[in-house]
Amino acid sequence: MTSPIEDAILSILAEQPAGKSIDPAQVAKQLQPERWQRILGQVRSTAVGMARQGQVVILRHNKPADPDSFKGVYRIRLPQSE
Repeated sequence: MTSPIEDAILSILAEQPAGKSIDPAQVAKQLQPERWQRILGQVRSTAVGMARQGQVVILRHNKPADPDSFKGVYRIRLPQSE
């Protein structure tokens, strides 16, 4: 069962060209346009969970980051097939 945040992350990523990443704020703004800052923490924890499962990749400075230890600003993208 997926959450609305997971659904939003995957749907926004599906609209992007291959290899492009998204800003977590895009997800929050889609779900709560008026008070999007309030759910940024939930977006982050959902993205971390999805990264642990291999559904998405967390990026820091445009490089894959460890979902358990990254800090600061990040972006989200789909895993790229090698």
